[in-house]
Amino acid sequence: MTRATASGGSALARPAPEPTFREGVQAYVTRLRGGDIGSLPAIAGLVVLFVLFSALRPDTFPTPGNIANLLVQASSIIVLAMGLTFVLLLGDIDLSAGVAGGASAAVMALVLRESGVGWFLGLLAALGTGLLLGTCIGLLVSRVGIPSFVVTLAFFLGVQGITLRLIGEGGTIAVRDDVIVAIANSNVPVWLGWVLTAVAALGYAAVSLGRWAGQRRRGLTRDNVGVVLARLVVVVAVLVAVTAVLSQNRARVASIQLAGIPYSVPLIAVLLVLLTLLLGRTRYGRHVYAVGGNPEAARRAGISVRGIRVSVFMIGSTLAALAGVIDASRLNSVAPGSGGANTLLLGVGAAVIGGTSLFGGKGRVSNAVIGGLVIAAIANGLGLLGQAQYVNYLVTGAVLLLAATVDAISRRRRASSAV
Repeated sequence: MTRATASGGSALARPAPEPTFREGVQAYVTRLRGGDIGSLPAIAGLVVLFVLFSALRPDTFPTPGNIANLLVQASSIIVLAMGLTFVLLLGDIDLSAGVAGGASAAVMALVLRESGVGWFLGLLAALGTGLLLGTCIGLLVSRVGIPSFVVTLAFFLGVQGITLRLIGEGGTIAVRDDVIVAIANSNVPVWLGWVLTAVAALGYAAVSLGRWAGQRRRGLTRDNVGVVLARLVVVVAVLVAVTAVLSQNRARVASIQLAGIPYSVPLIAVLLVLLTLLLGRTRYGRHVYAVGGNPEAARRAGISVRGIRVSVFMIGSTLAALAGVIDASRLNSVAPGSGGANTLLLGVGAAVIGGTSLFGGKGRVSNAVIGGLVIAAIANGLGLLGQAQYVNYLVTGAVLLLAATVDAISRRRRASSAV
């Protein structure tokens, strides 16, 4: 009888040892060298942009008013990119997402104007429109077998025609509902903003420490607790700093009180939590990653590949509809061109810049948030510098190309390190 058997187990069954802080940092560096870089380039880029624009425009860029404006500008891009993340995880593309959001917002505006119903039914009409469009796209892609590029390109053209028919050439539909307008134009009370920040910080701490404790209890490989705490401190510090800035009065007239977190920010936070749980903590999320990683293997494992493919387009178009509602709230109107132009490109760019792979199987909903902030920071900062619009396009395109290059290189490194 061997010593391992006599002691009641083998070396393979022993729990993983507790790593030191240095070992935890070295393990993280090793993962980076192996291609598992996640959102690190986007986070680094966001920090660089904030430092650069704050140095070039210290009297405007880092002010509370501009920070709030930047977050509102990024809101619709982030929500659109969240939906596109689900589609990109399968290695597909949805070229119609932007115009689907515009058409959904047009339906909402017409329902609010013509029927006089409350905001809730108007919002449901918008989300229902997005869901219907996503279902049609998903069925054509999964059941008929048409490539997603072709299907969504056809919808990109056709849905613009629907929006033009609903609104009329050269026309607009005003959005006057107080609740819809408040999404992008009003703020959470300061005290409530601090309460939400405390809840977010405590929730993140509970999830991070709970995951670490669970890994330790089961004897799994885990980060050093010091690394986990350091990451927790950074996240909480950012939350507190942003809340403190937005809690200041940013009105230009002293007699007017304009402070608090814009309502679109808690909306994105709720979506981030729910969608992250959906992808990371449910069977459905595991199936999405499995299909994105290897569809044939997923099919042989009993996963409904067709059903998953339909569902991601449904989620993508529904979130695109919500992005269209946020845009309509910010502009107080819907036009035939809503959701067109470069809206889709910014949404895809936000997801990819944030770290979602174009090859499928790799990405998180949080990537959309970080990438959306990067794109909004570029547009906001260059606007304050008085740069022409073509400079914004050039810089954003260069950043997107850089992100795609990093994705391709890291993918090769992951493949080579796995051999």
